[in-house]
Amino acid sequence: MRLNRFLATAGLGSRRGVEELITQGSVRVNGQVVTNLATQILPTDSVKVGSRLIRAEQPIYAVLHKPPGYVCTADDEFERRTIFELLPPNWPRVHHVGRLDLESEGLIFVTNDGDLTHTLTHPSHEVEKEYDVLLDRPFAPDDRAKLLKGFRIEHGYAKCEGVETIKADRLRLILAQGLKRQIRLMLYKLGYEVKRLFRIRIGPILIEGLARGAWRFLSQKEVTALRDAKPKSKPKAAIKPRPPAAKIHETPRGPAAPKKSATPYKPVATANPAGRKKTAAWSKAPGAGRFSKPSGPARRPQSPKRRD
Repeated sequence: MRLNRFLATAGLGSRRGVEELITQGSVRVNGQVVTNLATQILPTDSVKVGSRLIRAEQPIYAVLHKPPGYVCTADDEFERRTIFELLPPNWPRVHHVGRLDLESEGLIFVTNDGDLTHTLTHPSHEVEKEYDVLLDRPFAPDDRAKLLKGFRIEHGYAKCEGVETIKADRLRLILAQGLKRQIRLMLYKLGYEVKRLFRIRIGPILIEGLARGAWRFLSQKEVTALRDAKPKSKPKAAIKPRPPAAKIHETPRGPAAPKKSATPYKPVATANPAGRKKTAAWSKAPGAGRFSKPSGPARRPQSPKRRD
């Protein structure tokens, strides 16, 4: 096994990420500094990064149905439940691929393969992610074109690759981006609030048949398909028909998360409240709206001093 792949398999990062460790001279093989990326590692070799002895770990590729009320982190400062509590405690160190926010549920991968993580999360690969979204009110047909064209939100320019109306207040969306809270913020900007967000697909992998809180290993065929996952050349919004997502939601609920963590996300509106009076636009003054009239007697402009 090549040295860069050995380090990536051990969970030190993607193959490109660990290459920097090698070229910087931070890696020793049998006591000798090695900077050649193609160095072959044998089972009997001793590999160290700094003073840390590195052992190759058994690669793990698993898919988890994240329930609502769990956060995607290994250690939460607010002591909320994390997705790693749903995994076997005797596993080697693994990390989640991408994330779902506290209130969202659905498909998420966990692995110790840095290369696969890079493939699935780097924007250049444009791996598709599909979501079932329930809104607080009926979806206006005119907003479909806005989601497909895209617009700027808090974390950058956001757009959908596919939009399908399942019911009046229920959508199926496809993204190739991974901006933070992208779907919630896009729909909020159009005047909707998301009541439920459920990820049903990443690349070629569907969540079908996986109960809330349950996980399973990916097959070698599925791992290979994920490595080769590329966006299909198809018209925008052409979504492959799926089984009714309502059947997926009939799986038994897991343990309820703490109520204190279930506060819905409400972004701060930037527009002025309706009915707010506009003040005169003579001069800017902090603390008095956007513009306010200057106080005190008017001052005559002074002419520049004459230079003799």
